[in-house]
Amino acid sequence: MEVPATQQEVAGFLARLTGQGVVETHISAVFLGDGEALKLKKAVALGFLDFTALAERERLLRRECAINAPYAPGLYLGVEPITRGPDGAPRLGGGGPALDWVLRMKRLPADAFLDARPCPEGAMLDALADSVAAMHAVQPVLAGPDRLRPVIDGNLAAMREAGVPAAAAQGWHRAASAEHARLSPWLDARGAQGFRRRCHGDLHLGNICLLEGRPVPFDALEFDEALAGIDVGYDLAFLLMDLEQRHGRPAANRVLNRYVARGGDAALVRGLPLWLSLRAVIRAHVQARRGQEWRGLLDAAMAYLAPRAPRLLAIGGLQGTGKSTLARQLAPQIGPAPGALILRSDDTRKRLAGVAPETRLAAEHYTAGASVAVFAEMRAMAAAALEGGHAAILDAVFARPEEREAAAALHPSFTGLWLEAPLDTLRARVSARKGDASDADVAVLETSAARDPGPIVWQRIDAASGTEAMARKALDLLPFASP
Repeated sequence: MEVPATQQEVAGFLARLTGQGVVETHISAVFLGDGEALKLKKAVALGFLDFTALAERERLLRRECAINAPYAPGLYLGVEPITRGPDGAPRLGGGGPALDWVLRMKRLPADAFLDARPCPEGAMLDALADSVAAMHAVQPVLAGPDRLRPVIDGNLAAMREAGVPAAAAQGWHRAASAEHARLSPWLDARGAQGFRRRCHGDLHLGNICLLEGRPVPFDALEFDEALAGIDVGYDLAFLLMDLEQRHGRPAANRVLNRYVARGGDAALVRGLPLWLSLRAVIRAHVQARRGQEWRGLLDAAMAYLAPRAPRLLAIGGLQGTGKSTLARQLAPQIGPAPGALILRSDDTRKRLAGVAPETRLAAEHYTAGASVAVFAEMRAMAAAALEGGHAAILDAVFARPEEREAAAALHPSFTGLWLEAPLDTLRARVSARKGDASDADVAVLETSAARDPGPIVWQRIDAASGTEAMARKALDLLPFASP
């Protein structure tokens, strides 16, 4: 959509001023300059927004700056008027009546945006989840009931307007409406518990950039507080859907698990089928309107709503047997999208202590009492996931029979895997660890190895080689291909 005729003079001026091209969406035009970019809101009315009034464009540009600047320091540089100079020509800034308004931003290279980059590596996915978790943690809590039903109905109308066949659009709407009706009391309860917040609202990879090497959300939705006042899980779901559709389920699963590890909100997985479906259908009708491929996204939206049976897996064994590596390999293959929730004792211990997973803890955090609290928290989180119809993987040494028995009692679907490898192999692996949530060193390994774990009734897996293949066979998993 071109800049409206009433803004052509301003647009021409901005293009000459910046000189390095323009990036347009249906609601804005970003003029690229040397080191800076100037964002102009288009004077359009599209049903869900109305930017036709000059005062409204100014207000929303200032709102956009205020919302985003705290999370993207140095990216947002302020709002400026376009006025007429003494010669009558447009100029940036100055006194007199404003012809229009622009948001000044630092210009980033094209490869700074995550939708323009290859799939992030593990550490970057963790940092991405950390940035979202930190943003959500400080957002203001909003009162009131769940408001997703109008969103579901609005997407049916949007699909019809975009040319999606009526039968396909209505089929999705029926399935989504039924899932929403089932979840509605739970969604309202989540709101009462503080999970409904003033969120980003448009949290996909194109709205996350790298600043000084770290992923930073930007361009949060500023024009509709109802669309931004949502459950944090629904906000996260846009990112998870985008990761899965672009890069496959393992990337989305890693972000989900890191996010839950930081905040402890295991219960959010109950809403993911509906939330992921909504995000996929939004992307589908946007692409249909643009003449781009949309059918795969609508198929994904329907698949997200298909029920899957919950499943519980526990992985135990000495330090260095590769429990966490195996959990990450298996999680995307188990349960509803984007795969099983991994509940790792090391991550849980760090969260209960109020520190990041990679922060080392003192000895008082490893007492018998502290370990009892860690296992109780892991079981509670697993129970929340299972109750919500999701899958969970418990990842811990499970050195004591009572720990294994308590895990097995959580759900009828339980499967326990016990990893084993020669002690020399484990010593080498533990010595080589870097940047991991586990604080265990070789001395801790030696102490664990000397302790009698009691009878092992879980399925034993050789952790020296072929671990994933043997685990898959034990779990009766079909060959896995990430979407």
